[in-house]
Amino acid sequence: DTVQHGTFIRQVRGPGTLVPEQMRWVTALTAGRVEEIVVLPGTVIEENTVIIRMSNPDVDIALLQAQQALNTAEATLIQTVSNLETQRLTQLGLLATLRTQLQNAQRDHTTNQRLYDTNPELVAATELARTRDAVGDLEERVSLEEEQTVLLAGSVVDQVNAQRINILSLNDIVDFQRNRVSSMEVTAGVSGVLAELPLEEGNWVQSGATLARVVQPGRLKAEVRIPQTQAQDITAGQVAYIDTRNDTIVGQVVRIDPSVQNGTVTIDVALPRDLPRSARPDLSIDGNVVIQQLDDVTFVGRPAYGQANQRVGMFILVEDGQYAERVSVMLGASSVNEIEVIEGLKEGDIVILSDMSNWDGVDRVRLRN
Repeated sequence: DTVQHGTFIRQVRGPGTLVPEQMRWVTALTAGRVEEIVVLPGTVIEENTVIIRMSNPDVDIALLQAQQALNTAEATLIQTVSNLETQRLTQLGLLATLRTQLQNAQRDHTTNQRLYDTNPELVAATELARTRDAVGDLEERVSLEEEQTVLLAGSVVDQVNAQRINILSLNDIVDFQRNRVSSMEVTAGVSGVLAELPLEEGNWVQSGATLARVVQPGRLKAEVRIPQTQAQDITAGQVAYIDTRNDTIVGQVVRIDPSVQNGTVTIDVALPRDLPRSARPDLSIDGNVVIQQLDDVTFVGRPAYGQANQRVGMFILVEDGQYAERVSVMLGASSVNEIEVIEGLKEGDIVILSDMSNWDGVDRVRLRN
């Protein structure tokens, strides 16, 4: 390569994948057997599109049992209201009878008292005392029955409310069981493209198992895996170039994974909404992230040996390219395909970048065409 002088763009490269920004995993609400696969991967679907039809007799039976329990509770409420109303009317009738008896006893006592006050010989003292005791007894009984009526009224409200609460709970259970039955027809939940459906008809799936994956293909981002030794200079907002093998997409770094996995750091690159036709979910790509621009520097293609900020021996062509002589070169910052030269080379020098380790013991070699 020929040594150059000017603007040096530092980049780091890593492989990656295009993934949807918005993705939904469709899971099984309840266990069941796959009876029919309605749509296949790659189909454009809507939110309410049925993907899979499943069956589970136990779920159907559970719904029937819940509905039966609800019907029984509603019938019990009707019977309870009827019985309590009968008790209330009976209690009111008893109270009315006692009040009538009390009024009669009060009249008898008043009459006897008036006669006794007029002439003690007209009414015996024992008769006067009897009517007085009868009035007191009936007053006490009326008071007790009035309290009983109040308690009965409160009991009616409490018993009816308890039955209604029980019915509300059973309604919730019926709704839950009905939703389980409805979930046997699995819908997408979102609009997009059915990207994955790892099932076959006849498969038995457990509750919570993954049934399908729905993506929005027009909303993609790139996940690029950068070697951990080169990731320290990456920051959010830097420009990234995504190579799909057919097109190059310009994006921007929006997130850097804080952890290292398998010697790489994953970064998320936001992409424009208008993507080329070559951009598809799960497509393998290469990503170049621009981390720095250095002006007025000397640089050359990266040699097969030597790392950034190291001093290495490189062969420079002399005598019209017939020979190459070793020179000591101090390297600086590195990029994907180029590296900065701090000292040892000047603009226009032609150097050998391939591996020259076989000639480590010599400082001058002759080149053949």
